Amino acid sequence: MMKEFKGGRALLLALLLLAGASAFAAEPVRPGSLPSAVRAEGANHHVQGIAIDREAGRMYFSFTTSFVKTDLQGRVLGSIDKIQGHLGAITFNPQDRKVYASLECKDDVIGRGLSDFAAGQSMFYIAIIDVDALDRVGVHSEGTDIFKVVCIREAGADYNAKVTVEGRTLDHALGCSGIDGVTIAPKMGARSGSRNYLYVAYGIYGDTAREDNNYQVLLRYDFRALNARALPVSFGTFYAGGPAHPLDKYFIYTGNTTWGVQNMAYDPSTEHLFLSVYRGSKDRLPNYDQFIVPMWEKPVRRMLEGVPYVKKPQKVVGSAAIPVPGWYFSRGSTGLCPVGDGWWYISENGRDKQTGRQVCEAHLYRWTGFNGTKVPFVREP
Repeated sequence: MMKEFKGGRALLLALLLLAGASAFAAEPVRPGSLPSAVRAEGANHHVQGIAIDREAGRMYFSFTTSFVKTDLQGRVLGSIDKIQGHLGAITFNPQDRKVYASLECKDDVIGRGLSDFAAGQSMFYIAIIDVDALDRVGVHSEGTDIFKVVCIREAGADYNAKVTVEGRTLDHALGCSGIDGVTIAPKMGARSGSRNYLYVAYGIYGDTAREDNNYQVLLRYDFRALNARALPVSFGTFYAGGPAHPLDKYFIYTGNTTWGVQNMAYDPSTEHLFLSVYRGSKDRLPNYDQFIVPMWEKPVRRMLEGVPYVKKPQKVVGSAAIPVPGWYFSRGSTGLCPVGDGWWYISENGRDKQTGRQVCEAHLYRWTGFNGTKVPFVREP
C-alpha cells in the first residue's frame, strides 16, 4: 500500500496520478489463449528478465549468461549460451521482431565471475537478439548475427566519472552501477499509439551515505540508431560503437534503491511505466519494491536535488517532497511483461530440487490498480 513520505505529499500525488485507475482496476476478462504459467529452466544463474511474443506464441528468458526461447508450453525452441557478462532485463519489439537486453561487462561485485576479463574497463551494451533466426539449442554468443551488441556510452561515462559532493570525491556519477531495466514505450509526454523507443534504466549503487543516488535514470534511444551500430560479439575485445548520447535522459525521483531498476515495463492499456527494484535502505524513505510513472505526463525541467555537479536543469519526474508513487510487491524484479487488458506475466524464480538448476515460472497476474489494497497484482490460480 502507498504511504506518505515523511515531510512529503507522496500519498496525495499517488491518488491524483492513479485517480484514473478505476478503468483498469475493474475485473478484466482473462485472455483465454494464454496459459496460467510458462516454465523455463536455466543453469547456475537466476532469471533476469522475461518477454512474450503473443503473435508467434513464444516466451523469452534471460538467465544471466544464457538466453532461452520457448513456446507457451515451455518447450525449448532455441538458446544462446556462453554469454560473457551479465545479461539482464529483456523486452520484445514486435515491429522488428527482435529482443533487446541489457548486457554489462564490468569490474565490480556484479561482474565477478561473469566478466573477469573486464578488469579496469567496464562497458555496457544493449544486446540485440534475432529471435526468429534462433532455431536451435546451444548457439554460441560469439561471431553470430543472431546476437549483436551496441554500446550504451552514456552509462559508461557516468559509471567512470568521479564527482564531488560537499567536499567528498565519489566514484560513479548519480550512483551509476551500469544498466539493467529495458522497455519499449512512447516518448514521455506522448500517448500510446505514438512512435515507440527503447528505454534503458541505470543500475544504481544503494550507498546510503550519499544523496545523489535517489533518482532512477532512464535513457531513450531510437531503434534505428542502435541497430545501425550493432556488431556481433568478439571475445576479448571491447566494442565501443554506439550513439554518443541518448535522445533524452530522464530523472525519476524514487528515493534509494539497491541496484536501481531491475526490470521495467510499459503497459499500453494503462499508459503507465512500471519500475521494479530491490528495496532501498534509507530510513527516512518507504523503500518500495515497485514504482509507477504516468507516461503521458511531461517531465519538468528543474535542477536535480542532491546532485550539485549537474549544473543545468534536467527532465525530472517527482521530487523529494513529492516522489513518484509506489507500493510493496516483492515480485517483478526478475521479470514482468504486460499482455494486455490488465493482465501480466510476472517471473517467479527458484531452483529445481532435482536438477539444481535455476528455473523461472512466468505466472499470469491480474492488475488490480490502486484500490486501497496492499496487493496491486493478483496471481491467477
